[in-house]
Amino acid sequence: MERKRYFFKSWWIAISMGLALVGGSGILLADEQATSYKPVAIKKTFDEVKQQDIAAKPNVTKHQKTLLEQRYELQDQPSKTITMSAGKPVQEGVRVKLPEGTTWEQLAAMTAEEIKQRDLFPQGFRPLPHPKHNIGGQVYPPNQIEAIQKAEGRDLSRFDVEFDLPEHFLPEFPPPVYLTTHPELGDVSRGEVLTIKNYYRLLNGIITPVQMEGLRLLLTPFPQQEFNQTEDRKVKEPTLGVTCLDCHVNGHTNAAFHLNPDTRPQENRFRLDTVSLRGMYNQQIHGSKRSLRSVEDFSQFEQRTAYFDGDHVIAAKKGVHLPNRTEQVAMMAQMQNMFDFPPAPKLDATGRLIPATASEKEQRGEKLFFGKGKCSVCHIPPAFLDHQMHDLHLERFYEPEKINHQYNVANGPIKTFTLRGIKDSPPYLADGRLLTLADTVEFFNLVLQLDLTSQEKEDLLSYLYAL
Repeated sequence: MERKRYFFKSWWIAISMGLALVGGSGILLADEQATSYKPVAIKKTFDEVKQQDIAAKPNVTKHQKTLLEQRYELQDQPSKTITMSAGKPVQEGVRVKLPEGTTWEQLAAMTAEEIKQRDLFPQGFRPLPHPKHNIGGQVYPPNQIEAIQKAEGRDLSRFDVEFDLPEHFLPEFPPPVYLTTHPELGDVSRGEVLTIKNYYRLLNGIITPVQMEGLRLLLTPFPQQEFNQTEDRKVKEPTLGVTCLDCHVNGHTNAAFHLNPDTRPQENRFRLDTVSLRGMYNQQIHGSKRSLRSVEDFSQFEQRTAYFDGDHVIAAKKGVHLPNRTEQVAMMAQMQNMFDFPPAPKLDATGRLIPATASEKEQRGEKLFFGKGKCSVCHIPPAFLDHQMHDLHLERFYEPEKINHQYNVANGPIKTFTLRGIKDSPPYLADGRLLTLADTVEFFNLVLQLDLTSQEKEDLLSYLYAL
């Protein structure tokens, strides 16, 4: 594990020798130079870079697999009673591994300073790096790659990196599509992945022409940092790009990830798990760090720069899409605002449990949620969010260090994400570092120093499943 001081030392040595620091892909890396920009002109040929990346891929995959196995219990342990909306069992149990010789109760009894001094903050609670963090970029799970290849002939696989989390920790695929305008219809996807080939057949007569055009744009491929025609792409053949719903499949999420576009240098960026678009109509800020004030702003920003790591210079090179704000962006936003939460039959119109339908355990969990657990400070019903950004100050618990090319400094404020339908949206936190909801309860018990008992943790978990 490399400390920050080695970065500065190696940088000044290279400068003094007049050497250009070059990454494994033949591209100058933002975490190895004092600049916010990536190079526009690439010095190596595409074939040279591709062969280097292909040769390095097994080692990249091995390093990430080792990291995951050190941090988590990765076995498939499905619930026998709790499922996601379309029937996939949720994963049970706390999967984050404890430091040797400690228990959760012992950790919870310590102060943040003591945990930091003794280096006992679980590795699985630290930021989760991208498997190729020095390059980053969008990485798709195998089920999405296969579905789009079959439907459209587009290849979403990269030759330099693979998706790292086991499938049983991901959202169900394909996820149901719920519409605010047709709650009586339930899932309108008919079990299919929405693509440019089938969206009209599936939704004609259900959504308006304006929404249909918005959906078409959300399903149209546009160039992206790694999926385009330039020599620094990460796909074998030149491509039209990716779509909004390649990550937000069916208006939900498939747990595809990339790096947040808002941070520099490269090593300080954090992995960003795809958030669900369900309930977008109730959200007043967008983007984990950007705090964009409308879904129109978000849609426009994504197309102009976020697809290209927040770099409008590179976007101009690779083929930026500049949608018209008053027409195309508005239509895309309107369709996103149609995606609804899954049904929650145990909740009333205000987002509170209906006593006649909820179990005693769930009701105890609700009391904890609004009391000792402090969950409702940020997650306010009925949408279970507060339209604000909050800083957990995790730097209280560990010394930053460089792990798999990520320097895991404090993330600072990050927006509140909705808890409605939360069992459908693993993994958890902005970077997906928590594989189960049980991990999430344990994380906040420690970070917020809640002093929950084992029974209280179970009760709170039962309540979260009911949302």
